[in-house]
Amino acid sequence: MHDKTRITGIAAPLLIDNLDTDQIMPKQFLRTITKEGLDRGVLFDLRFYPDGRPRPDFVLNRPEYENSSILIGGSNFGCGSSREHAVWGLQQLGIEAVIASSFGEIFFSNALNNRLLLIVLEPDKIKRLLEELAAGNHHLIIDLATMELQCVSLAFCFSLGTRHRKMIVEGLDMVAATLQFLPQIEAFEKAHYGACRWARVLAEQER
Repeated sequence: MHDKTRITGIAAPLLIDNLDTDQIMPKQFLRTITKEGLDRGVLFDLRFYPDGRPRPDFVLNRPEYENSSILIGGSNFGCGSSREHAVWGLQQLGIEAVIASSFGEIFFSNALNNRLLLIVLEPDKIKRLLEELAAGNHHLIIDLATMELQCVSLAFCFSLGTRHRKMIVEGLDMVAATLQFLPQIEAFEKAHYGACRWARVLAEQER
């Protein structure tokens, strides 16, 4: 049974305000009919030179952050277009959570609906987390049971909607989350068709 109440790992600072989805997943990596291989495109222009060589000064290419599973981002993280590929690519890269003071609205919905955890923290708390990273304390623990973010000397509470928390903890996608209400859906359908028999006739004609 899937039960992911904790996310633990190295946190990397990606302090770019207004980092948009075009930067997270450039357009040339959208020419695919599957989700496979999107990790190559994540932050491509920041991670690589035009010839494909890694930029050694980019944070995720530095040895201490190369296995990061958590990002600490700038404000308005994920603004811009609605491309869901930005979320899928981050997940393929191994990112399980992003912490920022604010997020682009569409990206926020896309991420949580795909079980990429987003945590909103006040700027002063972000600053304190960054101080921990600067001191060499790169590991964070995100506890979804207690709704608490922990590192060596800090602990911050955060909030998350009940539905999205359940999806992340239980490993549910949108379809699986909806199917949990199947008995209620079937009961509504039965009552609806019982009261509106013409609707059933139309539905059967459309099948």
